[in-house]
Amino acid sequence: MSPDKKPLPILPSFSRMLRLTRPSREDAMGFVILAGLALLVFRAGEGMVEPLSSLHLEPVTLDPAHLPYYALRTVLRMFAALLASTLFTLIVSTLAARSRRAGQIVVPALDILQSVPILGFLTFTVTFFMNLFPGNVLGAELASIFAIFTSQAWNMAFSFYQSLRNLPGDLEEVCEGFELSPLRRFLRLDLPYATPALVWNAMMSMSGGWFFVVASEAITLGNTTVTLPGIGSYLALAIAHQDFGAVGWAVGMMALVIVAYDQLFFRPIVAWADRFRFEQTAGTEAPQSWVYNLLRRTRVLPLLFVPLGAMLGLLLALEPRRFRRRAAEPRPANAVTERIWQASIWAGVVAALGWIGHYVLTSLGLHDILLAFGYAAITLVRVVVLIVLASAVWVPLGVTIGLRPRLAERVQPVAQFLAAFPANVLFPFAVMGIVRFGLLPDIWLSPLMILGTQWYILFNVIAGASSIPNDLREAASMFCVRGWQWWRQVALPGIFPYYITGALTASGGSWNASIVAEVVTWGSHRLEAHGLGAYIADATTAGHYPQVALGIAVMSLFVLGFNRMVWRPLYAFGERRLRLS
Repeated sequence: MSPDKKPLPILPSFSRMLRLTRPSREDAMGFVILAGLALLVFRAGEGMVEPLSSLHLEPVTLDPAHLPYYALRTVLRMFAALLASTLFTLIVSTLAARSRRAGQIVVPALDILQSVPILGFLTFTVTFFMNLFPGNVLGAELASIFAIFTSQAWNMAFSFYQSLRNLPGDLEEVCEGFELSPLRRFLRLDLPYATPALVWNAMMSMSGGWFFVVASEAITLGNTTVTLPGIGSYLALAIAHQDFGAVGWAVGMMALVIVAYDQLFFRPIVAWADRFRFEQTAGTEAPQSWVYNLLRRTRVLPLLFVPLGAMLGLLLALEPRRFRRRAAEPRPANAVTERIWQASIWAGVVAALGWIGHYVLTSLGLHDILLAFGYAAITLVRVVVLIVLASAVWVPLGVTIGLRPRLAERVQPVAQFLAAFPANVLFPFAVMGIVRFGLLPDIWLSPLMILGTQWYILFNVIAGASSIPNDLREAASMFCVRGWQWWRQVALPGIFPYYITGALTASGGSWNASIVAEVVTWGSHRLEAHGLGAYIADATTAGHYPQVALGIAVMSLFVLGFNRMVWRPLYAFGERRLRLS
């Protein structure tokens, strides 16, 4: 290089950054934490790629000494599923919110998918994943991760979709004025605005995954059952042996794990996401996290994210300006194309209904169909009553918690533990109580359906209350708006879209949970309530797959119909009348 030529400007600036950045005590502490987490992930990942025969050589036992390793394997599966759910949410929900045609397919598909039982997904996916890695544990691990994914993704997708559909109108006008491309709009507006609610729903999805972790860690392939090491399989073994001591060990380890990832992962993210709240005045309180504060004081660790920021900046810089201008211009609607699109959707629906109807009618009769619809009506009544009761309890409490960040910090780990608490641990007590007092199973088994899904309402209401702009709250206080007027004009409009998301997800989850809640066994006692969940559970146990297909189809039809007649109109009302603008 000649003396008169200067090097590229980025090289000296980066080297100068390295010279001026001296490691601090916080850097050492952060490095220890990250290194410890990396070591744990590596330790759990080793067990995921072992030969399948290793599961038979070292079966799951009730020795409490193995519980830490089992917990590590379970948490790694759940975080892998959470990562997949996040990517799915960002792509699919954005597509549904930004494209009307995509929304016509994606939203009904999400309605149906959230009503399909976890066991229904496993029936069709286990063989696929096991064949991807024959003779290796990784195939079973992927099947388990996918099962947990199906218990997490739909709630997060609905939350992100709801946030994008309720963006403040003035912010959308700013994006249109600056002619932002879809990518820039997503990074500058959509993702930041939806982040607070998405974080709370990610916590709920993480906790909701514990509800189905027992079923996801016992993979059945033909006459062979593959039991993966984990808290879920440990808990299932303890329940099968009626060992209350082992059940207690499992629940205690679950509590420790939830507190650990709440402190190290979710609480820092909640504190970080508070910066994206839609505010025009400064908030009085902000969520706190010792890990977040520690990372903010580090000097060297932020350098790890410099390449990621450079890649993102390069991606935005290389975006063609012609594409940006074209993306900002609305495309004229084509009536012929629209008719073809609508006809294609209806043709697909009719073809699917025809295929299912042909499969069912060739194996079952009209009596079976009427019986399934009658049982579905009974389960529908249970779901509606339970959602109303849960809303009456958790909406006031959720608003109280969401408006007080310090209270939310204390309640957050408790709520995560209660949401993660596996309902099947309480089944023995429910059976013993019902048998002891001669209670009616059709009534007293019903609360088991809402145990794991009521928390969707609480977490979404907390997210909605925490997103109410502080200037609106200050204005209400200035004008002495109190009592019912405050609830009617401030709280309920602020949380309404979030509540609808939580109630919709909770109702779909309750339908799903009815399969395990309407048929409960403990020892020699077996209790069964009339309903579609019991119908599907009995058909699955008997291996009568036409009845299983009929039950799942009827459940999906009821969930989709109820969403279309109740929840979607309420969604539209919230978008039209209650959005911030």
